[in-house]
Amino acid sequence: MGHGGDVIDELMTDHREVEELFGKIDALPPGHKERKVYADQATIELVRHSVAEEAYLYPAAREHLPDGDALADQELEDHATAEQTMKDLEGCDAGDAEFDRLIGMLMSEIREHIADEEQNLFPRLRAACTPEQLGQLGDKVRQAKKTAPTRPHPAAPDKPPANKLLAPGAGMVDRLRDALSGRGKLG
Repeated sequence: MGHGGDVIDELMTDHREVEELFGKIDALPPGHKERKVYADQATIELVRHSVAEEAYLYPAAREHLPDGDALADQELEDHATAEQTMKDLEGCDAGDAEFDRLIGMLMSEIREHIADEEQNLFPRLRAACTPEQLGQLGDKVRQAKKTAPTRPHPAAPDKPPANKLLAPGAGMVDRLRDALSGRGKLG
């Protein structure tokens, strides 16, 4: 399954990619250095995905679903929790005992969040929006992911318009830091 299509197809592709990275982490023994590389790759994907959802998916939920405000607020809360976990994980090496605890916590939080979106939010949004609306949202999400940050920024705004204004600048700095440090790249 490649990227493209409407917003739901795009985000579900992201979900599968993150789950694949989690599987690679699970397959390696505790302390293996590649666990950190895969954790960094998962963080990069999750942060980009979250920024795009916060900029476009959740505002669409607020607009098109009767309980959209409550639903979007809950999703933002999930993101904030996961983002703090990712920030804590950033400072750990694969050999740290704390790494295993935090990566386990992150995988659990993200799997629960994915299940909730795929079983609740996505079907309801598909029913409430036209295919054209969902397609346009897909394009916006793909665009947002290109300039989104790649590192967790728990203190950054998570609602429009501030998140849309600040994310590209933070994203540029993050991508530069990643390139210079080799973060998220296998040996």
